[in-house]
Amino acid sequence: MTKSSQEQMLQKGVYTGIMEKDDNNNYFCGEYLLDYKMATKYAVGDWITIKSIIENPSDISYNKYPKKSKNFDKANNKPQQ
Repeated sequence: MTKSSQEQMLQKGVYTGIMEKDDNNNYFCGEYLLDYKMATKYAVGDWITIKSIIENPSDISYNKYPKKSKNFDKANNKPQQ
C-alpha cells in the first residue's frame, strides 16, 4: 500500500498521523499534544486521527505544544465509499 493511498483511506478529522512520545514523556501527534491518560491506551507508532483540538491549558508544555487534543482515536483504515 502506498503512502498516498493509505492517507486516503484514513478517517477524516482535524489531523491524522503517527503517535509519538518525546523526551519529557509527552504523547503527541504532529504539532498536537495528546491527553496522557487517553494516549496510554494506544502504542507509540499507531496511526491516530485527532477529531478536535483545544488550546493547551498547561504552562509547562504550552510553548512546545500550543494545541492539545482529548478527542482522538485509532485511525480508521477502511476504504471510503
